[in-house]
Amino acid sequence: MFTGIIAEQGHVLSIERDGDSSATVRLHAPGTTEGLALGGSIAVNGVCLTATDIDGKEFSVDVMGETLVRSTIGELAPGDAVNLERCVPAGGRLDGHVVQGHVDGVGLLLEREPQGNWERLRFGVPGNLARYIAEKGSIAIDGVSLTVTAVSPAAEPEPWFEVGLIPTTLAETGLGSKTTGGRVNLEVDVLAKYTERLLAFAGPRPAVTGEAATSGGAR
Repeated sequence: MFTGIIAEQGHVLSIERDGDSSATVRLHAPGTTEGLALGGSIAVNGVCLTATDIDGKEFSVDVMGETLVRSTIGELAPGDAVNLERCVPAGGRLDGHVVQGHVDGVGLLLEREPQGNWERLRFGVPGNLARYIAEKGSIAIDGVSLTVTAVSPAAEPEPWFEVGLIPTTLAETGLGSKTTGGRVNLEVDVLAKYTERLLAFAGPRPAVTGEAATSGGAR
């Protein structure tokens, strides 16, 4: 589990792809590798990945096809900066919100507007994810925990949402340099997804028939 508080921006050293089925990404990250054990979990631009090789200030992660399809990891190139966060230890402080590192889809930066020393960003969101995003709710964008400040109407054919970025977020994460048209990884609030799934099973329970129906009777 993660909290969406970025600890470091690392840099991609190489990415080796095996078609669309998998890839291996090599990254340089002096702070992240300190104390990192083989098999440790790291969120790379919000995607939970496993350290498969560690050498000094560098580490590698393997990426499967599902992750390449669902996120922007496959679009990385050598030299690209990425947001990094180590998994939160048991008993650690939850400064952001509960982030699983399970990216739900990719959004598109539509607008960014300076507001004094902070900025307003608007992102386009896939229609199947819009229902999980609520004003004043939480969302992870490229692994950064943010508060949703505005959302499009439910009937909007091209849904969007907005967030505000303070100077620290602008300076310490990749969102500060993201240009209009840039793609970002989105993870919506897991509580919204579980609530929808539970409601899908709500309603009258089917009648119990046969031996199971009488097993609780008098003896």
